[in-house]
Amino acid sequence: MEKYAKVMGVNFPKMTLDRTIEVLTDVIEEKRPELFHVITVNPEITMACQKDTSLRLIIDEAGLITADGIGIVMVSRLRGGNLPERVTGYDTLLRLLDSGNQKKWSFYFLGADPLTNEKVCEVIRKKYPALSILGRHHGFFKQTEEDKIVEEIGTLKPDILVVALGAPYAERLIHKNKSKLNAKIAIGVGGSLDVISGKVKETPENWKRLNLEWLYRLIKQPSRWKRQLILPKFAIRALTFREK
Repeated sequence: MEKYAKVMGVNFPKMTLDRTIEVLTDVIEEKRPELFHVITVNPEITMACQKDTSLRLIIDEAGLITADGIGIVMVSRLRGGNLPERVTGYDTLLRLLDSGNQKKWSFYFLGADPLTNEKVCEVIRKKYPALSILGRHHGFFKQTEEDKIVEEIGTLKPDILVVALGAPYAERLIHKNKSKLNAKIAIGVGGSLDVISGKVKETPENWKRLNLEWLYRLIKQPSRWKRQLILPKFAIRALTFREK
């Protein structure tokens, strides 16, 4: 049986969320010397890396990528790749926090606005009291401040570095500094900190079950309509794409 499903040339592991967490747990417990970069790849990133060779290199060199979007899963199934389910950054983060609470892992949270960054750490400390938050920094920093932030993370050596700077900026920052960050795992989680902090309402479960999370977000945030235009373009391009 194939271990990967190709979508527009990107190899997505045929892994469930449960299996993803098992793999990441092993990474932390094995104490690997190099940083393990996790990228949750959605249709936007898949489309972008077709022309952006530097982004494509980052994806190809990642320790693990996941199918972050029902569009990725549906295209794979229509083309016979049969990805089992979507594995989003938000769901992965929640499971890592839960496992981290059980296993006393350490975290560093980078991203979101200053108030949200502070709030989300308060929420996490209350809900997951056994895990350790070694440090945090909001995402509204100047380019000249990046080296200092990277140095701080490298000194603290968290088990998991959570980066909420938006794609592909988060992925570029992690990849560029992977030899300096000294984290066991680094993962970009998009707007997940906004949801955990309560700034943005979580998508109701019934919308998730129907795979209509994108529609719920669009209704709640009509300004997202331009971003959503990528979805039909992705579907057409991905279904007609000639895999090598």
